[in-house]
Amino acid sequence: MIALGAAEVAALTGGQLFAPAGEEIVVGGNVVRDSREAGAGDLFVAITGESNDGHAYAQRAHDAGAVLTLAERELPVPHVRVENTVAALGRLAAGVLARLREQAEAGGEKLTVLGVTGSAGKTTTKDLLAVLCAQLGPTVAPQASYNNEIGLPLTVLKCTEETRYLVLEMGASGPGHIDELTAIAPLDLAGVLMVGTAHLGGFGSAAAVAAAKAEILAGLVHGGVAVLNADDAQVAAMSAPGAKRLTFSASGRAATCRALDVKLDATSRASFDLEYAGAQSARVDLRLVGAHHVANALAAATFALELGLGVAEAAAVLSTHGPASPHRMDVRQSADGVLVIDDSYNANEDSMRAALRVLQDLAAPRREEGGRALAVLGEMLELGETSAEIHARVGQAAAQAGADVVIALGQAAEPLGQAAAAGGAQVFYASSPEQARELLDLRPGDVVLIKGSHGSGAYRLAEALN
Repeated sequence: MIALGAAEVAALTGGQLFAPAGEEIVVGGNVVRDSREAGAGDLFVAITGESNDGHAYAQRAHDAGAVLTLAERELPVPHVRVENTVAALGRLAAGVLARLREQAEAGGEKLTVLGVTGSAGKTTTKDLLAVLCAQLGPTVAPQASYNNEIGLPLTVLKCTEETRYLVLEMGASGPGHIDELTAIAPLDLAGVLMVGTAHLGGFGSAAAVAAAKAEILAGLVHGGVAVLNADDAQVAAMSAPGAKRLTFSASGRAATCRALDVKLDATSRASFDLEYAGAQSARVDLRLVGAHHVANALAAATFALELGLGVAEAAAVLSTHGPASPHRMDVRQSADGVLVIDDSYNANEDSMRAALRVLQDLAAPRREEGGRALAVLGEMLELGETSAEIHARVGQAAAQAGADVVIALGQAAEPLGQAAAAGGAQVFYASSPEQARELLDLRPGDVVLIKGSHGSGAYRLAEALN
């Protein structure tokens, strides 16, 4: 973060400074919300959550080196008091970003802000885009899935005067959420990957999901660039008045950036010809597992090529980098010969289907030697009234993908298990990741997929299988 005096923090957040008279406080470190991460010169943001109140840890943060706290009530440490620390964090990030953009422009440079949203693929695309932008200049990107009203401003506040590219992931669990994020960080380039059933309970309908994803386009600065998936009808139909429109296609249809001659190897990794603007092309050999990552790679490439990266260089970068965030299509073989597909960070219907296709592909060659396909599928949360229907469709897909054993994890996943059983799979039900581990009877040659919404705890099972 750029150095800010305590009075500047108060001005940018609209808060009131409480500190010893005459004491000069300069925040020159990081902005943190976890006191365990605090260090010298940091700003600690006290956030009241469902289970923890950050105000209780302010002293600990200051003992670790933090010099100022953003708080909602009086504290015995130097602090800026605001009505709502999350909203104030957003105002601080917006103010710092505006200042950095102005400074870059004054020096004849530019700080380019890029944003990505979609029902699936956001984090992988963000990770790929970050390494592509890093070829062009100093780049800041979120860790893991920092894509909400807390994670996004924390990412923005990692920028310094040297930053030239800021890559942001934008999530939404209801209408207006992305509008709030783009108000903090107006975008020079904005991309929509796909519209699916993620968080359907917070929107009410698929049309409302599409409208929420389209909010990212309204967050473009004048003359910005929209990057849209030509293979998704709802995305392709999105309007971005005044913006330059770029498209990408994993199916080979006409688009600014598209994949041709797509092939999958024995490990379900894709290779394809990356074609840009109908002329330039280069071969890409992805290290990511699953055909669905072709679209994510194309989306990232479309951004980077528009920014001036060469096609050959983009292809080389995409062919070099594997998963950068944990629990995302991480395929590994255990010491006892079991192939583990860890895609457990989160889940919706679209990503479940993509993961099941990977399970089917990777299990096929092992069946000849007695290997089985097993799937531990955790409940998908925030689906509202459509939850049972969507879980049932995923259960049918699991059976169609040839899953021999399905463990339905969580109460909401019961319709998934019932549909999988009706399709011929052997089904067990688990109320916790620990119980799912007890039910798993893995043998050498087996392939097991672990996937579910973060709240299902499926990732804990994946970690237990390390």
